[in-house]
Amino acid sequence: MSERHRLRSLWTLVELNGLIPIRTQPLYLVNLLASPLAFLFFITIASGGVLLAYGVGGGMILTMLSVGTGLQSDLTHYRHDLKFQDIVVASPVEAPTYVAGMALSELVYSTPGMLLFLGLWALTGAATALHAFILAGALLLVWAFASALAFTLATWFEDVRETFMFSPLISLGLTVIPPVYYPVSALPQWAQYAAYASPTTYAAGLVQSAMGLVPITWGVALLDWGVLLAFTAGLFLLAAFKARWREA
Repeated sequence: MSERHRLRSLWTLVELNGLIPIRTQPLYLVNLLASPLAFLFFITIASGGVLLAYGVGGGMILTMLSVGTGLQSDLTHYRHDLKFQDIVVASPVEAPTYVAGMALSELVYSTPGMLLFLGLWALTGAATALHAFILAGALLLVWAFASALAFTLATWFEDVRETFMFSPLISLGLTVIPPVYYPVSALPQWAQYAAYASPTTYAAGLVQSAMGLVPITWGVALLDWGVLLAFTAGLFLLAAFKARWREA
């Protein structure tokens, strides 16, 4: 398959699962933003505005994670209800191209919500080029590992309703319990050690430094990048070896 055809396939999937739903069902965008904005509202009220910036950072992480894990539902729906994956398997389109196109469509779908959060981030006064680079890198890695995990799970689900159980649990376990919406120092010492088992704790550290909430310490930043990259690579390997591309 030529690079031209790969790019055309990517664009077709982005349009099919990203741009067309935005035009035809814009209410879905409100649904995507409901949880991040709800957490932002309550944490701001509860803290008297002290944790507003943490809420903005947490909202961006939750949005990107939700976009990635939301891929489960679309892939499972296309695979079982529409038999679309069978058509793709029989076509010249390779699995990486299909998954990348679907994942990019989810990323495009999140653009309006992310623009809202980026506007709030810009108001924090920490919007320098270095901070923007750190923020973009951390959020893209969250989207990447969530998408890889979603693809692997989707190939094993037998019904789209199964995704309704796993997506909220993943979001809860990776963005509500870990210190994403609040500083890790707010946890007792034993809980801080447990929090570092979650990759989003390291993403939150980078996002919070990009928002000027914590100073950029290069040793800590390298650890955060290393863990996030390792976790993302591990989930991509899991997808490569454990995902079921063709039906048995």
